[in-house]
Amino acid sequence: MDIIIALCLIVVSSPIMLIAALAIKLYDRGPVIYSQVRCTKGGRKFRIYKFRSMIVNAESAGVAVLAAESDPRITPVGRFIRACRIDELPQLFNVLNGDMSFVGPRPERPEFIEKYSETMPEFAFRMKVRAGITGYAQLYGKYNTLPYDKLKFDLYYIEQYSLWLDIKLMILTVKILFTKESTEGVKEKVTAGKE
Repeated sequence: MDIIIALCLIVVSSPIMLIAALAIKLYDRGPVIYSQVRCTKGGRKFRIYKFRSMIVNAESAGVAVLAAESDPRITPVGRFIRACRIDELPQLFNVLNGDMSFVGPRPERPEFIEKYSETMPEFAFRMKVRAGITGYAQLYGKYNTLPYDKLKFDLYYIEQYSLWLDIKLMILTVKILFTKESTEGVKEKVTAGKE
């Protein structure tokens, strides 16, 4: 199902992806695609793909930093594609590659997994299933929901997993695409732990 839906969406969204790629390139001549190491099922590392929404070398200090509200690193083009979720479209190729599914816990960066696991040992259980483009935490929480609360959403999804639940969450994802709050960054630059 993942492969069929991904192929269909790539065909349908290809004009949008082309326009987004041109806008990003014309804005600052920088790379169009941004890739980052994330973890999926079993803790396996892979490169997630997104349209670049931040300035080139946004993490030049070499430290992993979450996007913050009104983050100055986000370009004007980036702000628009984030609001419309266009920046996530290249992840359809991650689904085709088998690194991700449509529904599942969002793939996290190794640095943050290590940090969160210090205060939340249960965090590793998120990787019992394949990472997803959308997930229970994204639909029933918000971008700035605390990591501990997001973890509870993710673990609930894993425990209650069914094909019907996946279909329901994919339908609900269409609604969340038009909700501004879910595209906003966290209030602080790095969040970890239960508070």
